[in-house]
Amino acid sequence: MFFTDPDREVPPGLATDTFRLRPITAADAEMDHAAVMESRDYLRLWEQSSWPEDDFTVEANRADLENLEQRHSERLAFTYTVLNPAETECLGCVYLFATASPMYTRSTITPVADEQWDDYQATVYFWVRKSQLATETDRALLETLRGWLAKEWGLRGFLVITNEQFTQQVDLIEETDLQLRFRFEEPDKPGPYLAYA
Repeated sequence: MFFTDPDREVPPGLATDTFRLRPITAADAEMDHAAVMESRDYLRLWEQSSWPEDDFTVEANRADLENLEQRHSERLAFTYTVLNPAETECLGCVYLFATASPMYTRSTITPVADEQWDDYQATVYFWVRKSQLATETDRALLETLRGWLAKEWGLRGFLVITNEQFTQQVDLIEETDLQLRFRFEEPDKPGPYLAYA
Protein backbone atom coordinates (compact mmCIF):
# COMPACT_ATOMS: atom_id res chain seq x y z
CA MET A 1 0.00 0.00 0.00
CA PHE A 2 1.27 3.49 -0.83
CA PHE A 3 1.21 4.82 2.72
CA THR A 4 3.32 2.02 4.18
CA ASP A 5 5.54 1.32 1.15
CA PRO A 6 9.05 2.37 2.27
CA ASP A 7 10.14 2.69 -1.37
CA ARG A 8 7.62 5.47 -2.03
CA GLU A 9 8.75 8.95 -1.08
CA VAL A 10 6.37 11.00 1.03
CA PRO A 11 6.13 14.52 -0.43
CA PRO A 12 7.83 16.99 1.93
CA GLY A 13 5.27 19.72 1.38
CA LEU A 14 4.56 22.53 -1.02
CA ALA A 15 4.85 26.28 -1.35
CA THR A 16 2.57 28.84 -3.00
CA ASP A 17 2.60 32.63 -2.93
CA THR A 18 0.18 32.64 -0.01
CA PHE A 19 1.01 29.61 2.14
CA ARG A 20 3.42 26.76 2.84
CA LEU A 21 2.72 23.14 3.76
CA ARG A 22 5.22 21.00 5.64
CA PRO A 23 4.98 18.09 8.10
CA ILE A 24 3.86 19.26 11.51
CA THR A 25 6.23 18.80 14.46
CA ALA A 26 6.04 19.27 18.21
CA ALA A 27 8.08 22.45 17.75
CA ASP A 28 5.00 23.98 16.08
CA ALA A 29 2.98 23.73 19.29
CA GLU A 30 2.72 27.44 20.07
CA MET A 31 1.83 28.54 16.53
CA ASP A 32 -0.63 25.68 16.10
CA HIS A 33 -2.19 26.33 19.51
CA ALA A 34 -2.84 29.98 18.57
CA ALA A 35 -4.66 28.88 15.40
CA VAL A 36 -6.60 26.17 17.22
CA MET A 37 -7.77 28.43 20.03
CA GLU A 38 -8.74 31.27 17.69
CA SER A 39 -10.87 28.74 15.79
CA ARG A 40 -12.10 26.57 18.67
CA ASP A 41 -15.85 26.99 18.07
CA TYR A 42 -15.32 26.29 14.39
CA LEU A 43 -13.11 23.26 15.14
CA ARG A 44 -15.60 21.77 17.59
CA LEU A 45 -18.12 21.70 14.78
CA TRP A 46 -15.52 20.36 12.30
CA GLU A 47 -14.44 17.67 14.80
CA GLN A 48 -17.97 16.93 16.08
CA SER A 49 -16.54 16.97 19.59
CA SER A 50 -15.74 19.26 22.51
CA TRP A 51 -12.11 19.58 21.32
CA PRO A 52 -10.45 21.93 21.92
CA GLU A 53 -11.65 22.68 25.42
CA ASP A 54 -11.49 26.30 26.59
CA ASP A 55 -8.60 25.40 28.90
CA PHE A 56 -6.61 23.52 26.23
CA THR A 57 -2.95 24.39 26.84
CA VAL A 58 0.13 24.73 24.66
CA GLU A 59 1.65 21.75 26.49
CA ALA A 60 -1.40 19.59 25.81
CA ASN A 61 -1.19 20.66 22.19
CA ARG A 62 2.51 19.78 22.11
CA ALA A 63 1.65 16.25 23.27
CA ASP A 64 -0.93 15.99 20.47
CA LEU A 65 1.61 17.17 17.92
CA GLU A 66 4.20 14.68 19.17
CA ASN A 67 1.67 11.93 18.41
CA LEU A 68 0.96 13.37 14.95
CA GLU A 69 4.69 13.66 14.23
CA GLN A 70 5.23 10.04 15.30
CA ARG A 71 2.30 8.84 13.21
CA HIS A 72 3.71 10.73 10.22
CA SER A 73 7.20 9.22 10.63
CA GLU A 74 5.69 5.72 10.91
CA ARG A 75 3.62 6.36 7.75
CA LEU A 76 0.36 5.58 9.53
CA ALA A 77 -1.16 8.93 8.51
CA PHE A 78 0.25 12.28 7.49
CA THR A 79 -0.31 15.71 9.01
CA TYR A 80 0.89 18.94 7.44
CA THR A 81 0.79 22.36 9.01
CA VAL A 82 -0.34 25.23 6.80
CA LEU A 83 1.84 28.29 7.38
CA ASN A 84 2.14 31.81 6.05
CA PRO A 85 5.04 32.28 3.57
CA ALA A 86 7.39 33.50 6.33
CA GLU A 87 6.44 30.45 8.44
CA THR A 88 5.67 32.68 11.41
CA GLU A 89 1.93 31.95 11.67
CA CYS A 90 -0.10 28.75 11.46
CA LEU A 91 -3.03 29.09 9.05
CA GLY A 92 -4.46 25.59 9.47
CA CYS A 93 -3.80 21.87 9.04
CA VAL A 94 -4.13 19.07 6.49
CA TYR A 95 -4.55 15.40 7.41
CA LEU A 96 -4.16 12.39 5.11
CA PHE A 97 -5.31 8.88 5.92
CA ALA A 98 -5.37 5.65 3.97
CA THR A 99 -8.88 4.52 3.08
CA ALA A 100 -7.91 1.19 4.71
CA SER A 101 -7.33 2.98 8.04
CA PRO A 102 -8.99 1.35 11.09
CA MET A 103 -11.11 4.49 11.58
CA TYR A 104 -12.96 3.55 8.40
CA THR A 105 -13.23 -0.17 9.07
CA ARG A 106 -15.15 0.77 12.23
CA SER A 107 -17.44 3.12 10.30
CA THR A 108 -20.64 2.47 8.41
CA ILE A 109 -19.94 3.59 4.83
CA THR A 110 -22.78 4.10 2.36
CA PRO A 111 -22.10 4.81 -1.33
CA VAL A 112 -24.17 7.64 -2.81
CA ALA A 113 -23.98 6.13 -6.30
CA ASP A 114 -22.26 3.14 -7.88
CA GLU A 115 -19.00 3.66 -6.01
CA GLN A 116 -16.52 1.38 -4.26
CA TRP A 117 -14.59 2.70 -1.24
CA ASP A 118 -11.61 0.54 -2.23
CA ASP A 119 -11.30 2.43 -5.53
CA TYR A 120 -9.78 5.28 -3.52
CA GLN A 121 -6.40 5.19 -1.80
CA ALA A 122 -6.59 8.11 0.61
CA THR A 123 -8.78 10.64 2.36
CA VAL A 124 -7.92 14.25 3.10
CA TYR A 125 -9.32 16.55 5.80
CA PHE A 126 -8.36 20.18 6.21
CA TRP A 127 -9.16 23.32 8.18
CA VAL A 128 -7.95 26.89 8.15
CA ARG A 129 -8.00 29.28 11.07
CA LYS A 130 -11.16 31.30 11.40
CA SER A 131 -9.56 34.64 10.49
CA GLN A 132 -8.47 33.16 7.15
CA LEU A 133 -12.00 32.46 5.95
CA ALA A 134 -12.53 36.08 4.87
CA THR A 135 -9.57 35.85 2.48
CA GLU A 136 -10.77 32.45 1.17
CA THR A 137 -7.60 30.67 2.19
CA ASP A 138 -9.72 27.53 2.56
CA ARG A 139 -10.75 27.74 -1.10
CA ALA A 140 -7.15 28.26 -2.25
CA LEU A 141 -5.95 25.41 -0.03
CA LEU A 142 -8.55 22.98 -1.38
CA GLU A 143 -7.66 23.82 -4.98
CA THR A 144 -3.93 23.46 -4.28
CA LEU A 145 -4.38 20.19 -2.41
CA ARG A 146 -6.25 18.62 -5.28
CA GLY A 147 -3.38 19.22 -7.69
CA TRP A 148 -0.70 18.27 -5.15
CA LEU A 149 -2.34 14.98 -4.18
CA ALA A 150 -2.83 13.96 -7.79
CA LYS A 151 0.62 14.97 -9.07
CA GLU A 152 3.07 14.79 -6.17
CA TRP A 153 1.48 11.90 -4.30
CA GLY A 154 0.45 10.02 -7.43
CA LEU A 155 -2.69 8.74 -5.75
CA ARG A 156 -5.02 6.61 -7.84
CA GLY A 157 -7.92 8.33 -6.15
CA PHE A 158 -8.60 10.34 -3.02
CA LEU A 159 -11.62 11.63 -1.14
CA VAL A 160 -12.09 15.06 0.44
CA ILE A 161 -13.88 14.61 3.77
CA THR A 162 -16.02 16.94 5.85
CA ASN A 163 -19.03 16.43 8.07
CA GLU A 164 -22.61 17.21 7.22
CA GLN A 165 -23.06 19.64 10.12
CA PHE A 166 -20.11 21.77 9.03
CA THR A 167 -22.09 23.59 6.37
CA GLN A 168 -19.42 26.23 5.67
CA GLN A 169 -17.03 23.56 4.39
CA VAL A 170 -19.78 21.54 2.71
CA ASP A 171 -20.77 24.64 0.72
CA LEU A 172 -17.14 25.32 -0.19
CA ILE A 173 -16.62 21.79 -1.53
CA GLU A 174 -19.92 21.73 -3.38
CA GLU A 175 -19.01 24.94 -5.22
CA THR A 176 -16.27 22.93 -6.96
CA ASP A 177 -16.69 20.08 -9.45
CA LEU A 178 -16.24 17.52 -6.67
CA GLN A 179 -19.21 15.20 -6.28
CA LEU A 180 -20.54 13.47 -3.18
CA ARG A 181 -19.46 9.80 -3.33
CA PHE A 182 -20.04 8.41 0.16
CA ARG A 183 -21.67 9.13 3.47
CA PHE A 184 -20.23 7.44 6.53
CA GLU A 185 -20.85 7.36 10.23
CA GLU A 186 -18.23 6.86 12.91
CA PRO A 187 -19.51 5.13 16.06
CA ASP A 188 -18.59 8.00 18.42
CA LYS A 189 -19.69 10.96 16.28
CA PRO A 190 -23.17 12.53 16.34
CA GLY A 191 -23.51 13.17 12.60
CA PRO A 192 -22.47 11.69 9.27
CA TYR A 193 -19.36 12.55 7.30
CA LEU A 194 -19.42 13.29 3.59
CA ALA A 195 -16.75 12.11 1.15
CA TYR A 196 -16.25 13.89 -2.18
CA ALA A 197 -14.21 13.10 -5.29
